[in-house]
Amino acid sequence: MTAPEVRATPEGRATPGVRPPREVRDLAEAALTWVSAHRDGFTLGDDALAEHGNVNTTWKPLGELAQVCVCVRRHTDPADPLHVTASDLLSFAWHQTGRGALFVELQRLEPFATYPLEVYAAFASAGLRHEGYERATATVARTRGWHVTEQEPNRRMSVLNSERRSGIPEHRDMSRALDRTWLAGLPEPWTFELAAGYTLTHVIFHLTDWGLTPRAVPPPVAAYLRHWLPPWLDTCLEDEQWDLSCELLAVASSLPGPPERALLQDAWARLSTAQDDSGFVPETGGRGSRTHAPAFVDCYHSTLMTAFAAVLTVNRLREAAEDDGQADAVSGGQGVPG
Repeated sequence: MTAPEVRATPEGRATPGVRPPREVRDLAEAALTWVSAHRDGFTLGDDALAEHGNVNTTWKPLGELAQVCVCVRRHTDPADPLHVTASDLLSFAWHQTGRGALFVELQRLEPFATYPLEVYAAFASAGLRHEGYERATATVARTRGWHVTEQEPNRRMSVLNSERRSGIPEHRDMSRALDRTWLAGLPEPWTFELAAGYTLTHVIFHLTDWGLTPRAVPPPVAAYLRHWLPPWLDTCLEDEQWDLSCELLAVASSLPGPPERALLQDAWARLSTAQDDSGFVPETGGRGSRTHAPAFVDCYHSTLMTAFAAVLTVNRLREAAEDDGQADAVSGGQGVPG
């Protein structure tokens, strides 16, 4: 599926007739509250270790839950209700893995699969570790077979970042992996479409360790994104691609330098119209025409990404305000200034 044509100018525009924007922090709280109430959807069943089990419906959602919770914890104070909820959900997710024991079994069943390490790395970055799994995986990671596994460039970056977070020596330089990506080529902006959009967002996530180190983005890539991310985001919001819009907002808050407040203000005002009163955000569409809640699989990821992007936005705006000596401009970090 291809997004509509990108406009030539990088400025976003307001959407007439939408309800007043809610505070960005409120969107994060509502999203995480929904996730907490629907945590059973992330439960690992017997198929998690099945020979022909579907990783995309078992380990992938659990790993995404863990990663978002790690990010929320990083950017919030321990006494913050967001931090408390994220910590509770992270403990739930770690319990689902048998406190890491299931990763050992996965490594035995699929020694050269990278997805177990990619999921495990989120837990490891929060200090939740299993020494037996790390020893076993470190052995496999030293093999030529692991080093030459054929992967998409952005997936290679994911593995490299996962190795680093898990204390395993990186088998390749991250900058070399970046050079092979669509984004690093600074492609013609009109070649942006959904697949490219999701690829570029994850390139930035792996490069910055999910928004933790914005300075890791090379200046040419950062400049390119600052110019073209606004019209891409505008296009996705107009097309009601809420999931990708949230990922692009997370990218906007993962770039070096001060965030573009006008861009964030407009985008969050428009995205707020997609969030249901219960807190979920559908992956696509549904604004003004929803008659029933979508299935868990059709909204869990976009809801997680709403919490992730919102927390990053609030944190970067707070940092920028503090740098400017205007801490009060963000209302305690809870909103987007005009």
